[in-house]
Amino acid sequence: MTNDVEKRWNDPRAFHTAAKYVVWVVVLAGLWLIAYLLINPSSILWAMGVTAILMCGGIGAFVEAYRVYTRGGTWPIWQGAGWFLFMLMLATMGVVAV
Repeated sequence: MTNDVEKRWNDPRAFHTAAKYVVWVVVLAGLWLIAYLLINPSSILWAMGVTAILMCGGIGAFVEAYRVYTRGGTWPIWQGAGWFLFMLMLATMGVVAV
């Protein structure tokens, strides 16, 4: 059995599942951004929706990382997905300021 810090784990199925999750969250946030720009670009609540979707997606990825960890799976893949979504969340916080 490999140790998590060794980085020798390989789980293509978990990677594909996490990648699909990230893509769906980003697509949903992109659709919300398009709706925000078309419906009411001056509304702060609509602008915060993009950030909120990415934040909820990141939290969901961290929850899944914990669930995979308790089952003994390759949880760092899901943790990476969560951090990626959180970084996108930080990048989109500027949308509210515009």
